[in-house]
Amino acid sequence: MSGKEPERWSSSASCCTEGKCMLLKEWPLLRQIAGGLRGTGPEVMSERTRNLKMKTAGAEVAKSICPYCGVGCGQLVFHRGDKLISIEGDPESPISRGRLCPKGADTFELHTHPHRLKKVRYRAPYAKDWQEIDLDQAMEMVADRLWDSRERTFQEKRDGHTVMQTTAVGHLGGATLDIEENYLIKKLFSVGLGMVCISNQARI
Repeated sequence: MSGKEPERWSSSASCCTEGKCMLLKEWPLLRQIAGGLRGTGPEVMSERTRNLKMKTAGAEVAKSICPYCGVGCGQLVFHRGDKLISIEGDPESPISRGRLCPKGADTFELHTHPHRLKKVRYRAPYAKDWQEIDLDQAMEMVADRLWDSRERTFQEKRDGHTVMQTTAVGHLGGATLDIEENYLIKKLFSVGLGMVCISNQARI
């Protein structure tokens, strides 16, 4: 019995030493020193990091344009099935070359945040609380109020000159509208409703 004890201890110590040696060999710092490398390549990777994959691996990608201003930075929208995975800058965009501002870079969270409002909220005059209403109802309210303001303030003549206009209502176009859409907006609001206060960010 006593003669076999050192044998067991010797075997255990050998295994322990081999295990430590294997760990040391896998240590990126030692691989970098031993190879005289710069620490910017495979020598700094472990078995775990070698097997890591990007969150967009295997996802479909669609090219898009950032919706927040008139610059038109390119975006790549990654999705898998019906699930949005990530939104990143498009390096092939001649405008932004893969770069996005803080708001553009946060497009993914602005779309997927659990507190994002998805229903129209309306607060009646002098009311303290907001109430949810249907989108169709909200559009009808906007149309009715636009037409009412136009009817109350429309001028056919001023100082003996025909003007056919209203200055009580204005329109500020969105940054993601292209030049064709802005043409239709200008035609509708200027010619159709007589509005003169119109501003757009036409993307040509």
